[in-house]
Amino acid sequence: MTRTASRGGSSAPESRLARLLERLAILIASLALSVGLIVLVSGYFTSRDQAGVTGAGAGPGQAFKDLGHATLRAGEARPAYDSNPPTSGPHFNQAVSSAGTPLNEDQLLTALQAGDVVIFYGASRPPADLERFARSVAPPFTTSLAATGDAVILARRPGTAGVLALAWAHMLNVPRTSDPALRGFVTYWLGRGAPGSPG
Repeated sequence: MTRTASRGGSSAPESRLARLLERLAILIASLALSVGLIVLVSGYFTSRDQAGVTGAGAGPGQAFKDLGHATLRAGEARPAYDSNPPTSGPHFNQAVSSAGTPLNEDQLLTALQAGDVVIFYGASRPPADLERFARSVAPPFTTSLAATGDAVILARRPGTAGVLALAWAHMLNVPRTSDPALRGFVTYWLGRGAPGSPG
């Protein structure tokens, strides 16, 4: 009788310990399963994220959402852009043929997509200090240079206050050409263009 009682007394703590270990094992397994599912689901949605349609990357200037660089077809409606002038979005491909003239939205977006930086000014002719600045950061404009995304394109835009610089999904407005932010913007963005763009 004494032996039976001692056996029963020792099995109770062992039984409690077994239940505690079982609960701990279930908790650890649940936690591992939860973490695994979170990682799996995160990877799934990240891989399905459309390139060029998410937020724009970090860099100098005001960032805008990257609206993509799809080519519009004849008769297709132009989308609503999220900036004026636009810094990204679907457009008709139209190369810039000369500097110092106004650009339409298609010329602007084609240039930005390639990697060119466009600098707008409001005067009837490009200011002399702006022309000097452009020559100090890039070779003189040519259509072939613009096609490769390595041109700084000066363009007239009536009503522009100060100097307005555009790169793909980014914009910078400074009061004067001598503002150091302008050089930083141009040297950082020149040649980058739209992510995933062929060219």
